[in-house]
Amino acid sequence: MQYQSTRGASLGHFSDILLQGLAPDGGLAMPAHIPEIITPATLREWKNHSYADLAFAVMRHYIDDIPENDLRRILHRTYHESVFHTDAITPLTRLGDSDTYILELSNGPSLAFKDIAMQFLGNAMEYVLETRDQRLNILGATSGDTGSAAEYAMRGKARINVFMLSPHGRMSPFQQAQMYSLQDVNIHNIAIEGVFDDCQDLVKAVNADAAYKSRYHIGAVNSINWARVLAQSVYYIKAYLALDLPQGAEADYTVPSGNFGNIYAGYIAKRMGLPIAHLIVATNENDVLYHTLHSGEYRARPAADVAKTSSPSMDIGKASNFERYIYSISGDDSAQTAALWHTLEAGGGISLESLGERIRASGFDAGRSSHADRLATIRDVHEKYGRLIDPHTADGVHVAREWRAAHPSDRPMICLETALPAKFEETVREATGLTAPRPERFRDIESAPRRVKILPNDVAALKDCIVQSLTQR
Repeated sequence: MQYQSTRGASLGHFSDILLQGLAPDGGLAMPAHIPEIITPATLREWKNHSYADLAFAVMRHYIDDIPENDLRRILHRTYHESVFHTDAITPLTRLGDSDTYILELSNGPSLAFKDIAMQFLGNAMEYVLETRDQRLNILGATSGDTGSAAEYAMRGKARINVFMLSPHGRMSPFQQAQMYSLQDVNIHNIAIEGVFDDCQDLVKAVNADAAYKSRYHIGAVNSINWARVLAQSVYYIKAYLALDLPQGAEADYTVPSGNFGNIYAGYIAKRMGLPIAHLIVATNENDVLYHTLHSGEYRARPAADVAKTSSPSMDIGKASNFERYIYSISGDDSAQTAALWHTLEAGGGISLESLGERIRASGFDAGRSSHADRLATIRDVHEKYGRLIDPHTADGVHVAREWRAAHPSDRPMICLETALPAKFEETVREATGLTAPRPERFRDIESAPRRVKILPNDVAALKDCIVQSLTQR
């Protein structure tokens, strides 16, 4: 399988784009085609697969430069009960006798859905770097969960350093402690005086400096990395199989999303043949994606206008993976995608009117949630089902309920969990008066010693910080 940029550049094979991050032309890596591999026959065959074997059955179609036996070993090492604390890896649980299901994605090392893909990235990158006798300095940005998932996946790996940018003071106390308390010498936390979009822009600016990127071996693990999208597509299939539906029956999925990566993975699963009827984006007060899908115009929100909310991992004004989606529904038209994103990056809005029918056909819709909505949903789910959920998952459940009320159906509705409620104790306590339980390994983590540097929103300062850290190591 060859890969190319959404803006036209040829990028090589899977191992090349795994280490690369942004494409040289500023676009995102995409496979040359999406194979239609999911049929009633394959679904029957995969029904009793372990998670690792299902991941292999899907991902081998996209990875032809890692020998199959090695890929199997990587996946079995990744998707193991010792890592995710359950043999199912991503259990599907029903809320009472309702048509709503929660896909549990927060059993991994950092208690967030991003562990599912990030653990694979860590092991795959380690394999490729060993094979090539190379080193990699990962530069990423996080609004909360990506950072800790990346750091827990990469900690202690001799050939990898991680430089993770986060918005200073904009994550929950647990999220900050989870990242900043890591003492591994290859983990470098950098708090930027700004919002998440500022962090993301800094990552893009460093990647745009081809000479610096090459000299210091800069790579990426954010949702711009195709390997994460590919890995995430697997749990959509796993959830569908767990429903045990009649042949051809469809399911709906609601996904809390700010950067569009998690839900775009569902679209890839749909393109591969999974019977998905609708993919519903759940946004918080930063509702760029809601407005885009309802108005037909995509316009990024300036950093100064990004609200600080109680579901902070979605406090995002630019949905980076939306570029992949536009590329896909345009028929892989890299020239059109590049032209649209050049307009967007110049500060303009882009009209999607010409793609309107294709957007509708792709099954996407969106809803939004407020602080009051998520508090009410956390409270209601606990009172009715005895289950605590985090505020982002609550955004998803709230939007799923509203959407189903407006679109009655007997299809099951799968809501993707994003994190354990322990990561957002203040909001859960405000909603229910209860303190969310946390795994023993994270007891009193807020009082642990911290390693973090605070930097201004300045690319030169960031580059200097990276060089100094590498020199000192």
